[in-house]
Amino acid sequence: MELLAPAGNLEKLKWAAVYGADAVYFGTEFGSLRSYAGNFSMDDVSEGLNFLHDRCKKGYITLNIYPFTDEFPRLLELVRQLDDLGADAFIVADLGVVSMLSGMNLKAAIHISTQASTTNGQAILAYGDLGASRVNLARELSFEQIQDAQEEVAGKVETEVFIHGAVCFSYSGRCAISDYLTGHRANRGECKQPCRWNYALVEEKRPGEVMPYFEDERGSYFFNSRELALFEYVPRLKAAGVTSIKIEGRMKSIHYVAATVSFYRRIIDGWQVGQEEALTLLDRIPNRGYSQGFMKGNIKADDYQFDESRSHCESIFVGNVLETENHGRPVLEVRNKIQAGETLELLRPDGSFGEYTMPDMLLTTEGEDVQVVNNSKFVVLQEALPPYSLLRRVATLP
Repeated sequence: MELLAPAGNLEKLKWAAVYGADAVYFGTEFGSLRSYAGNFSMDDVSEGLNFLHDRCKKGYITLNIYPFTDEFPRLLELVRQLDDLGADAFIVADLGVVSMLSGMNLKAAIHISTQASTTNGQAILAYGDLGASRVNLARELSFEQIQDAQEEVAGKVETEVFIHGAVCFSYSGRCAISDYLTGHRANRGECKQPCRWNYALVEEKRPGEVMPYFEDERGSYFFNSRELALFEYVPRLKAAGVTSIKIEGRMKSIHYVAATVSFYRRIIDGWQVGQEEALTLLDRIPNRGYSQGFMKGNIKADDYQFDESRSHCESIFVGNVLETENHGRPVLEVRNKIQAGETLELLRPDGSFGEYTMPDMLLTTEGEDVQVVNNSKFVVLQEALPPYSLLRRVATLP
């Protein structure tokens, strides 16, 4: 089973690959459904694909907007360039784009986005007839419904399932709220996430009298769903024949990418983890609470969450080890305040954990000995740590 990870920019692509992804998906400056992610210039695409291919990994390009007629020439030229650079697949949603790509004799494969709302085996096979080699299934399917579809398409078309990350409250992400409230089109990659805003009620005949909308034991929140965490389903999805499991999060941090990718890498490789331990580890990254969504067959009130994004265990990403060294010693890029002598949690690229105690005096790359180092500074470490190792401050270390 393939592990497919998100990358909003070139840095995140490298972290995803190093921490165990088999493939990485990312967008360019046009055509992607994440306009506010860093996204990739053509130079970034070339460097990123080379980085992946050198490690026997793949790069998939998202072209899943619903384009207007006058945008097809631009899209056509972009596809040609990306195919020449060695893109392994294009992720698309629009039927016209699928048809266009199918007739271009591309080296890259065609993958169907979750935006296409594919819920059954017949639709999967139809996309296969149009030239697609893989279909990302709609997130509204239960495990049993995925099994049913797999029985029809096994050996004919690959399937892909979102396994972790934020969830849009609209069906397969087809939302118009951002369009109406902000003028930014969700299905053009411009979503402002108004579903995360705080709302209140105003009764028609009582203008100006605002009534807060809160959750109780009878209430649920369509506008603020919890995030997916389907780690318990990985073995079953693998046994059912699902080709790839996909992590959401092109706009998330390298901390998120490293933590989630390494977590699911270990599960695919056979790591047996209990629910409590798994959630404790996943709580190291900010989240809105976790849910199994539709995978379990039905949605309940506790699948929605009013709270702001949070990290339950107060984990703070504070630094990462660079590929470059200083006189043969590893260099830590500080992403938050670090104090001399404090003990931090270490997450290594192989997914293993440890502790790392900072020296009693911090030596910066500028030659200064200090007690505290703030964001965007560089510290020379005493011990050898592999590049891309991540350090974070956790309220209670295991």
